[in-house]
Order: sequence, then structure tokens, then C-alpha cells
Amino acid sequence: MDIVFIKQLQVDTVIGVYDWEKSMSQSLFLDLALHTDLRQAAAADDIKLTLDYAVIAEKVSKLITAQPIELIETVAERVAAMLLAEFATSKVEVTVHKPGAVPKAQTVGVSIVRSRS
Repeated sequence: MDIVFIKQLQVDTVIGVYDWEKSMSQSLFLDLALHTDLRQAAAADDIKLTLDYAVIAEKVSKLITAQPIELIETVAERVAAMLLAEFATSKVEVTVHKPGAVPKAQTVGVSIVRSRS
């Protein structure tokens, strides 16, 4: 299986459980991996036959910024569900980084793997 990936997609949004977090925008960084078969797209050299990472990035950004979310776990689950529902992928890996959330840590985050049922 082939993979289309996006590394460190920055999305600025309202995220957090504490009151002070709910009044400001913070940056999340996402790593996405979408498993698919790229042979047909490569043979035809046609973007319509592959997963367009520009479209993926835009849809992920819109999903995350549509409303405030408290947990990065929720972000990861919603992104994974949307990618599986809207794109020709059988399996997705979603990592959400929240830098600055823990003092003395460069970043914290969650990683999930979800497959089409």
C-alpha cells in the first residue's frame, strides 16, 4: 500500500480545556498519512486519480476551525473519520501536536490509526 502524507500542517484554532485557552487561538501541527494505491495516478500522471494533498489540507483545516474543541484526541478522531469518509483511503494515521502545552516539553500530542470498516 502506498501513502500520501502531509507533515506538520499548521492549524490555528481555539483548543483546550482551561478557560484561558478558550479565549485565544493556539497552533496545532498535524501529521497525516493516507494509505491508498497510487499506481493508476502515477501511470496516467493525473491528479484526479490520486489524493490531492492541497484539498486534504484545506478540508482538515476547515474541520478543526469550524468550532472550538477541548481535546486534541477529539481533533484526531474527527480528522480520521472525515478522511476515511471523504477520500479514497483504506487506512489513516493522524498525529496531532500541541506545542507549548507542557512546560519544558517541545510538544505533546496523540497519534491514532483508523481503518475503513
